[in-house]
Amino acid sequence: MKGMRSPILPLALRVALGAVFIYAAIPKIADPVAFAGSVAAYRILPYFWSYLTAAVLPFLELVCGVLLICGIRVRSGALIIGMLNLVFMVALASAMIRGLDIDCGCFRQDGSKTAPWVALVRDALFLLMTAVVLRHERLQARCPLPQSAPPPPAGE
Repeated sequence: MKGMRSPILPLALRVALGAVFIYAAIPKIADPVAFAGSVAAYRILPYFWSYLTAAVLPFLELVCGVLLICGIRVRSGALIIGMLNLVFMVALASAMIRGLDIDCGCFRQDGSKTAPWVALVRDALFLLMTAVVLRHERLQARCPLPQSAPPPPAGE
């Protein structure tokens, strides 16, 4: 698996994942009431928690996306994104099982609906991308790339 050792694929996936989550956060931040309606449509959280989720979740997505793109606290950002994707997948599966005809509320708050199974597959892909990024970060922590040797002290 030579491609996994190359930093190009994990870097591309990290930046793409960060961009996706920033892109997803912006319309939610712009219209938190509509996003709260999307959250409430899942019929999982009480009314108050739908609004609290709508107020907090987009900023969490935005921060994690920025962390991934900037390469700062990558493991933390990727872990949070991974956990969010798992929660999204469980919520979508729950809505599908209960026969709810809802939009996932992922990227747009109005307009055409995304089928729940399409959103579920997309979230599984994001989860896979997160796993690749986390694996690369773990391997980097074990054996970091060699750096050039520091110059010898001036007196020697």
